[in-house]
Amino acid sequence: MPKVTQDHLDARRQQIIDAARRLFATQGFARTSMSDLVNASGLSNGAIYRYFASKDEIITAICDQATHAFPADLTPDVIHRFLQHIRALAREENHARLVAQIYAEAAVSPALGEVVKAQLDQLRSSIVGLLPDREPVDAQQIAEAFVALCHGYTQQLAVRGDVDPSPYAAALVRIAKL
Repeated sequence: MPKVTQDHLDARRQQIIDAARRLFATQGFARTSMSDLVNASGLSNGAIYRYFASKDEIITAICDQATHAFPADLTPDVIHRFLQHIRALAREENHARLVAQIYAEAAVSPALGEVVKAQLDQLRSSIVGLLPDREPVDAQQIAEAFVALCHGYTQQLAVRGDVDPSPYAAALVRIAKL
């Protein structure tokens, strides 16, 4: 009997995660059943449970894969392009709606809440690192407001649809005092 390669196992796991992303973004976490995931992924019930014991584990895996196309520096132009990127993800992949679902679940799931909290801590640390000439307290306050406004913009995209990033970019530039 042929041995299943790690690449094959990784691909099946990713297949489940990709299906879950689409479903969670379009119908929500609570309204997505494991049967829905089976149908959307094209895999069997047993295959899904081989990789994930629950939907909670799947959403945690989605968070673990989060990549932040966070800017390498903070300039008005870079901030605007960053928000344009968030807007594009919302349009093309329903990413803002997925983030809204993750935050809602993180509010009631301590384990997922810890994952999201760690990601937010990392984002704030990244911003502080982009403000080396600022006093530490000032840099931390800027980072806190910066992350909150970026996530607020994401939530606006999730609820309102396509939202112009210009006023958000202008506010972020003012917050960062650029």
